[in-house]
Amino acid sequence: MRLIVGIDDTDNMESRGTGFRARELGQFITEKKLGKLRYVIRHQLFFHPDIPFTSHNSSASIVIDNVKDREAVRRFCEDYLLEYAAEGSDAGLCVYSPDEDQSINAIIEFAQRAKKAIVTEVEAYRLAAEAGIFLQGYTGLKTGIIGALSAVGLGAEGCDGRVLWSANLRDTSGIYSVEELIQFIDIESIVNMDYQAVSPKELILKGEWCRPIMLNNKVTLIVEEVQNEQYKWKIAPKEFIKSITQ
Repeated sequence: MRLIVGIDDTDNMESRGTGFRARELGQFITEKKLGKLRYVIRHQLFFHPDIPFTSHNSSASIVIDNVKDREAVRRFCEDYLLEYAAEGSDAGLCVYSPDEDQSINAIIEFAQRAKKAIVTEVEAYRLAAEAGIFLQGYTGLKTGIIGALSAVGLGAEGCDGRVLWSANLRDTSGIYSVEELIQFIDIESIVNMDYQAVSPKELILKGEWCRPIMLNNKVTLIVEEVQNEQYKWKIAPKEFIKSITQ
C-alpha cells in the first residue's frame, strides 16, 4: 500500500523547518520497517499576512510505499509530531492512501485554493470527514491541519511542489547520463527548461543542489543546456526551480 502523509507547522523561528522534519519522519518510518520512504515534496501555500506561518507558509507531503499496517504508520507519525514538533508550533497531520481511500477531488480543489487564497480549518475538517481520511492537529492552535490536508491534496494530484528527498538525491554530485540519473536518484523524467525530454545517453552535471519537481504525476528533473566538453547539461538554476514551484 502507498500512503501520502501531509504535515505542516512543526517549527518555530529557531528550530529546523517542516521540510527537515518531513525527511526525518520518512526516514524513521523506513528504519522501523513500517514502509519505505519514496519521496518528500515541498508545497508552497498562500503567502499572506493574515495567515499564521513561521517563514514561508510551505507544507510537506511524504510518500511512503510498501505499507502493510496503515494504522501503525499513523500512530508513529502522531508520536513523532508530539515528540519533535517545536515549542509554539501548530502541528497538523493528514494520512491518505490512494490505494484504499475514496476520491479526494474536493480536497485537491481545496489545496489548489490554499495556494491562492485564505481557506479555513472548519472547511478542512469537513472535507477530511466527508472523504473519510485522517486529519488531526496536535500542538498549539493546531492550524497546521490546513497545510497538512493541502499537502495531501497536492501530493495526490501529482503536479505541484519540488522534491526535497528521494534516494541519493542529496548525497551525490558528478557527471551522469540521463538514464543513470533516472535510476540512481529515483526520478521518472528529465526535461530541459522548455519541458522537452532529454536523450537518455546525454550527460548531465549534477551539483549539490538538485530539486526535481512534480509534473504530470512524475518526479521530473529540469536541466539547462551548457557549452562544456565533458557534459551537455547541468541542473536548472535554483531561482528557476523556485519560480515554478511557488
